Amino acid sequence: MINVLDEKMITVVKEIANELYPDMIAFGQKLIRTPSISGTEGLLADLNLAEMQKLGYDEVFRDAQGNVVGLVKGTEPGPTIMYNSHMDHVSPGDVQNWQGYDPYGGFIDICKVDTQDKTPEEAECIHGRGASDVKCGEAVQIYAGGLLVKLREKGFPIKGTFMFTGVVQEEPAEMVGMLHLVDKTLPEKGLTYDAMVSSEATSLKLYCGHRGRVEMLITVYGRTSHGSAPWLGINAIYKAIPLITRIKDELYPSLPKDPDLGQASVSLNIIECSPGALSIVPDRCMLSLDRRTLPGETAESAMAQIQEIIDDLAGKDPEFKADVVVKSAVETSYTGISYKASKDMSPWKISREHGFVKAAAAALESVGQTVKYGYWDFGTDASKTCGIDRKPTIGYSPMQEQYAHTPYDKCRTDFMKTALIGNAAIFLNVVSQGAEAFEPVKW
Repeated sequence: MINVLDEKMITVVKEIANELYPDMIAFGQKLIRTPSISGTEGLLADLNLAEMQKLGYDEVFRDAQGNVVGLVKGTEPGPTIMYNSHMDHVSPGDVQNWQGYDPYGGFIDICKVDTQDKTPEEAECIHGRGASDVKCGEAVQIYAGGLLVKLREKGFPIKGTFMFTGVVQEEPAEMVGMLHLVDKTLPEKGLTYDAMVSSEATSLKLYCGHRGRVEMLITVYGRTSHGSAPWLGINAIYKAIPLITRIKDELYPSLPKDPDLGQASVSLNIIECSPGALSIVPDRCMLSLDRRTLPGETAESAMAQIQEIIDDLAGKDPEFKADVVVKSAVETSYTGISYKASKDMSPWKISREHGFVKAAAAALESVGQTVKYGYWDFGTDASKTCGIDRKPTIGYSPMQEQYAHTPYDKCRTDFMKTALIGNAAIFLNVVSQGAEAFEPVKW
């Protein structure tokens, strides 16, 4: 594996990182202080565009969906590496749970926080909603581009193109921002990408995949009657009970396992019925399932497993009727564009022996970082880049997964400096690799 980071370049990268560090931290605070719940990311997009312009990016723009893109062009031809963050965040929830911190305060203090391996210690942190998902990682990625600008100004040769992308509407888990960016915006602009680095929380480890997610809706049908005469109707809730039991006791235990990603899973998270009135036997019972898939599984194969149970129950009970579909939702961006999107995110996994992963690992080692690997429990927009497009993809970030979506949302500032150096090193090394680093991902 080629490692192009010599001692002189490493020294200069670290010097620039020290120079940029205060502004990067202040920018991370500014992002946290700017609310950007899904569908309202406009002000945050403005901040990202302005910061990239300030840092000297060669080109910055906003697309029709509201995503932002910034390009730092190298001095020599080479691949384009996308560094991706999402700009939205979830609701802060009850402010009383935040232990005195303002969810939109971006406050910095010394507090108890986990090490990389989840051992508590005292360290400096930024607090607030999105600190760990993904605003601090976003600040680091944008400043990694700024570091490359300064490195280029100092006369160092740089291959390829650094592409930062900040996408909208990741949290609803339909990937509408990423899909629009990759399938429409980049082709319209004559741009493409060869590999992707996600800023989702990894605690400075290299993350190499996650399970997919399919949301399914099962509707079990019955027939209404007066609640005082239930024998005249068919209670859809009662008809759903054997289906629920078989999903829990038969389907779930039989699902496949992966040595790195864990077991595929299925969870019944919502039960509703209609008409939903006290004196009416329900004629519909709706079951919402959260199905986590492994590479090799699809929404179609997951639905087929449910359909098999439905068909079996219907063969034994002539009154049993049900169907299953993948759920969908209409998502509208802050720019007014709407998409009807299926709730289906593909699983993916990249081998640690893939050339892109090996080049990233070599880069981190060259700047003195111990390389550890991991896999996300939750899903990310990498379901598009690797799960669908099969582009080499990794996660690398200063943020920690255990704080995401919680009222303990925070990010270590020392990890942010480490990640700034690491992100720049990864880019500089991977763009100098041969074709093996950019081969399509297989599983």
